[in-house]
Amino acid sequence: MEMALAQAREAAAVGEVPVGAVVVHQGQVIATGRNAPIDGLDPTAHAEIVALRAAARALGNYRLDDCELYVTLEPCAMCSGAMLHARLKRVVFGALDPKTGAAGSVINLFAQAQLNHQTELQGGVLAEECAALLQDFFRQRRADKREDARLSHPLRDHALRTPEAAFSRLPGYPWQPRYISDLPALGGLRMHYLDEGGEQEHRQKLTYLCLHGNPAWSYLYRKMIPALLQAGHRVVAPDLIGFGKSDKPKKDSFHSFSAHRQVLLELVERLDLQNIVLVVQDWGGLLGLTLPMAAPQRYKGLLVMNTLLGTGDQPLSAGFLAWREMCAKHPEFDVARLFARGNPQMSAEECAAYNAPFPDKGHRAALRAFPTLVPASEDADGAAISREARDFWRERWTGQTLMVVGAQDPVLGLPVMRDLQRIIRACGEPVVLAQAGHFVPEHGEQVAGHALRFFHR
Repeated sequence: MEMALAQAREAAAVGEVPVGAVVVHQGQVIATGRNAPIDGLDPTAHAEIVALRAAARALGNYRLDDCELYVTLEPCAMCSGAMLHARLKRVVFGALDPKTGAAGSVINLFAQAQLNHQTELQGGVLAEECAALLQDFFRQRRADKREDARLSHPLRDHALRTPEAAFSRLPGYPWQPRYISDLPALGGLRMHYLDEGGEQEHRQKLTYLCLHGNPAWSYLYRKMIPALLQAGHRVVAPDLIGFGKSDKPKKDSFHSFSAHRQVLLELVERLDLQNIVLVVQDWGGLLGLTLPMAAPQRYKGLLVMNTLLGTGDQPLSAGFLAWREMCAKHPEFDVARLFARGNPQMSAEECAAYNAPFPDKGHRAALRAFPTLVPASEDADGAAISREARDFWRERWTGQTLMVVGAQDPVLGLPVMRDLQRIIRACGEPVVLAQAGHFVPEHGEQVAGHALRFFHR
């Protein structure tokens, strides 16, 4: 039952009702299962059914005559019927289910003498622990729904939302959160963004649209924002879906280049951003560099840092391929440690802030998906639109461009940025920050100073 509880906790971590099951054959565990109806889009994917299917495959037989099943919650009628059909020797459960329990609470299918197989039944094993896990889960869900009702942004069944408490007392990030969920491309998901300085009147006011990459979020720009605001400009910094304070779809497969690009296009239109200086780094550039050609009149400048265009007709750098391989091998990598390794000037609290949006693996679908989304072939999603963008930057771009490069970046450093410089029309010599790595905006005071001097000129 302790092993079944561990499975239940895994279900809770990804937003499923926390029920876990284990099948034992002649004293040996042969299968486990956790609730997965939401993840699998399968109303039959209860923990017991998942475990029974795995046990049948392990034994090569749909009859499980000499097996016992342990489950943290009294089985429902569907699962009880499956257990009887499987000819289980014994079923052991934890907490009672007074609403749908079919092992004594509502009905008792196991006590039907007319059935052609009788399965031994035992309940109440670690019942308090099993019940407490369920109670905590539903208590948190009720609290989330109350908060959603307050904010008028209901949480979708296929997504998770990082609790607001995870973002309390972040160093250097005092701004009021803003949310939007009615953009068509969002499909009801809640997107977070910062929008500061919009109420200020300034004769030469610009809107700095700051787009982050993976695995960062709008916290990346906290050191640039104060200087830009003090100079009288507006700053808009969204969190991509799956990152920061935005909702996090549970499935890796939700994420695509086209879907994220469309959300950004719609956000720019909804906020009616004008006189934009597009600020991009990492995935902020992969996506952001495809935006201006859709509405060139909105954009006046580009501040581009350690990124690329994913056109699919050029080989990806060795550094990026190594990064993608690392992500595949270590999908639960420590985000704070990643930032600390390349940014020795950051405090431990600042590094920890980058972990805040991702309290468990259920919230990390975007981190797992994004390395695989960089277009690596000409027919990959995003490649064609990126080639169109390349033509736009070469032939039609009329704004100012400032390139700032972190020299210590092993993935998208100066050689990659030189290639991008040759693409962007009238892009001058890059500003190279010798001490900076991949996450250039972590040197935001310097970057903002260069930007204010450059774009004011």
